[in-house]
Amino acid sequence: MSEEAPFWRRLLPAAVATLVAFGILVGLGVWQLERLAWKESLVAQVEARIHQAPVALPPEADWSQIDFANDEYRRVTTQGRFRHDLEVQVYALVDQEPDGSGGPGYWVVTPLGLPDGAFVLVNRGFVPLERKAPASRPEGQVDGLVTVTGLLRLPEEAALFTPANDAAADSWYVRDPEAIASAKGLVRVAPFLIDADASANPGGLPRGGLTRIAFPNRHLEYALTWFGLAASLLGVFAAYAWGRRRR
Repeated sequence: MSEEAPFWRRLLPAAVATLVAFGILVGLGVWQLERLAWKESLVAQVEARIHQAPVALPPEADWSQIDFANDEYRRVTTQGRFRHDLEVQVYALVDQEPDGSGGPGYWVVTPLGLPDGAFVLVNRGFVPLERKAPASRPEGQVDGLVTVTGLLRLPEEAALFTPANDAAADSWYVRDPEAIASAKGLVRVAPFLIDADASANPGGLPRGGLTRIAFPNRHLEYALTWFGLAASLLGVFAAYAWGRRRR
């Protein structure tokens, strides 16, 4: 009759599996802490940018170098002439304001012709649903040379349930400079937009300065979850080992 294996040897497979899983869980927790540090640094950079004095719009030669880390939410200023005939309205849901404004409506995105012949799309601001048509807000269709100051924004990414843009129907749900430029037959268009500041437009619409600057930051919560699971795993293994020992 063969001798029964020592207790520690019978426990070894479960111990190895527990150790591997524990290492993975702790690693995920540490990764979330690293993400937390990155997100806090990003928020601090953005907060600093939005309060800095505006700088000149980057020249066309530098557009290919624009990126999120260095340029998103940077305050810029430029001059040009709006092409109101090429305006698009992008569906938006804006946080309700104390004065009752906000809710569902549209961002008014208008190409701004620059002096050198290039274009940059300007999100001039928000209009409610019933003011979508440019004819309902003619005062805001300003002519002549204008100065635009606002935040540089990279193309918007669609959320999971955001409908796709339909250029043929002129229905827009995502601010995509390349797609809008293609639909309107524009060339030499900046690969970013400008979110106009709160400077009032004639007639009060579109209403600028409503850029929502918020970054989801649940990394600490996620880190504590992973560390908690790791601790729970050790507890489960300890209970299992104790039960095996007693048997």
